[in-house]
Amino acid sequence: MPLGSVAPKPGEPGVRTGRAAGPVHGPTRFGRLLRGGRPGRGGEPGRLMVRLVMRWVRRPLLPAVRLWRRNIQLRIVVTTLLMSLGVVVLLGFVVVGQVRNGLLDAKAKAAQSQAAGGFAVAREQANAPVGPRGQDGAGADGQTATSSWRSDLVEQLASGGQGAFNVVALSADSLDAVPNRGPRASGSVDVSSIPEDLRAAVGQGAGTYETYIRITYKNHEREPEPGLVVGTRLNDIDGNPYELYYLFPLTQEEQSLGLVRGTLATAGLFLVVLLGAIAWLVVRQIVTPVRMAAGIAERLSAGRLQERMKVTGEDDIARLGEAFNKMAQNLQLKIQQLEELSRMQRRFVSDVSHELRTPLTTVRMAADVIHEARVDFDPITARSAELLGDQLDRFESLLADLLEISRFDAGAAALEAEPIDLREVVRRVIGGAEPLAERKGSRIRVIGDEQPVVAEADARRVERVLRNLVVNAVEHGEGRDVVVRMAVAGGAVAVAVRDYGVGLKPGEATRVFNRFWRADPARARTTGGTGLGLSIAVEDARLHGGWLQAWGEPGGGSQFRLTLPRTADEPLRGSPIPLEPEDSRQNRDRVRTDVEPKAHGRLLASVPAQQAAHRSPLPPRATAPGVDPAALPGSGSRVVACPVGERPDDAVPTPPDREDTTRGR
Repeated sequence: MPLGSVAPKPGEPGVRTGRAAGPVHGPTRFGRLLRGGRPGRGGEPGRLMVRLVMRWVRRPLLPAVRLWRRNIQLRIVVTTLLMSLGVVVLLGFVVVGQVRNGLLDAKAKAAQSQAAGGFAVAREQANAPVGPRGQDGAGADGQTATSSWRSDLVEQLASGGQGAFNVVALSADSLDAVPNRGPRASGSVDVSSIPEDLRAAVGQGAGTYETYIRITYKNHEREPEPGLVVGTRLNDIDGNPYELYYLFPLTQEEQSLGLVRGTLATAGLFLVVLLGAIAWLVVRQIVTPVRMAAGIAERLSAGRLQERMKVTGEDDIARLGEAFNKMAQNLQLKIQQLEELSRMQRRFVSDVSHELRTPLTTVRMAADVIHEARVDFDPITARSAELLGDQLDRFESLLADLLEISRFDAGAAALEAEPIDLREVVRRVIGGAEPLAERKGSRIRVIGDEQPVVAEADARRVERVLRNLVVNAVEHGEGRDVVVRMAVAGGAVAVAVRDYGVGLKPGEATRVFNRFWRADPARARTTGGTGLGLSIAVEDARLHGGWLQAWGEPGGGSQFRLTLPRTADEPLRGSPIPLEPEDSRQNRDRVRTDVEPKAHGRLLASVPAQQAAHRSPLPPRATAPGVDPAALPGSGSRVVACPVGERPDDAVPTPPDREDTTRGR
């Protein structure tokens, strides 16, 4: 509010104290559109328009938001500037208020003193003796003398101000309309500048009253200006009451206050800019080493272990740099030691595997001779010859697996990829596993072999992976069915092997690919597994750029899924077969209750019913409610995205220490 201005009160002209009552209208068309509605229609078009507008408004702000989130120096400097600006603005308001109050108080005291002197002079002249009435053209009633006396009084009182103040004389009550007793004012002051509430206060009794007003002039070339008015009630020479007012312009005080405001604004802006520059310099000294450490840490994570921070000084940042460099040096040393140890281990395994082949060949020849002549031995010696042959077979398999593992560890494994039909590979694997399945009382069923499943792959490695999966499924299937599924969709092919045996406990699906790991250490192995089959299988899958993943539930069986790209060097985005089969407990309960899917991998209490002779029913081919048809095998409609936690890189941890050298699956 300008200096000296008076806030309008209710009832004064120009003040809106209320609004006339009228018909209440509903929200406008634009308001309904912003809330997502539309006259007579649904809210979808409105919501769509609001969404488009918000996207249009948000798009240019995204780079600034991204810069704000990534640049700590910018955040600190901007925060410092905003806080400094707030402090400067608050301080400016306080200082300007104090200066304004001081100027007004000083002006009010000076005005009261000046007005008191003028009022005393007016009283003295009203009480002074005058000449006989009617002289100098005065009328019998004295009106001409009274009018001349007021005019002379106003001119006399205003002459001492020399523009510092003006004087206005007004008749009390309604005598302003009487000729020769109208208002008198100096300096072309408009008498309407005197507010009615002040006149009412002055007219009610004795005393001096003051207020701040806006002084207007009859000469329109002169602009209105703020001022202070001081008034009182007096009597003229005839004893009639009148009101005398002193009007003091506050132009000089307003100019002084404007100068103070400008000075404070300039000084505050300069101070804010200076504080921003200081904050930028200070933060730069802290952020620069942090950025340098972040960059060096990124290069260290990329394998450039020789990177080090530049350290200068002895402050906290320097100590941080020294500690970072020591950490990087120790990390480099440890990694070099581990690499050297790993190379020694790989070389030891490779050398031992190669060196053992020659004596193993000799032992094999001698064992074959003994095995052929076992009919001539007593029963105990004959059984020993058979056990010797079986263990030598297992020893040869273990050596072959160790050699293969050493090639993977050394990075010397080569992929001979060519277009193959996985149906032929599956048939060969099933043909080789049929004798074991007959002994176990299991059946091996194939689903999804109606259409070609062609991919660029190494037939030998894929057959080894599938043979391991099928044999493990038969061995751990508890005499129930083993289902082999094949599917192709998008740029991926998949083969899943499902059994209904003992299954896997929670957490075992991530450890089943570790070397020499087995779920049940007390379980006997009838097929002479080496414990490296799944480890080699997952390495074969990775060599193809594919995935080998496991799922299982206690008592509900397990499923292993091999996913390969259809063409070499094509990245996988998903698998055409879901990792969790559709006949799992969770999916069956979801079909029965017709509810939303629960969390993936939750273990439920029900057990799938088995047919006679321990046969498991084949999974239904019909689409069950709640199951996406595109996720079923053989649909060929789309690729099922691999959820977080199912990717092989996340599912297969680093092999633990080989404390248990028992054979794995």
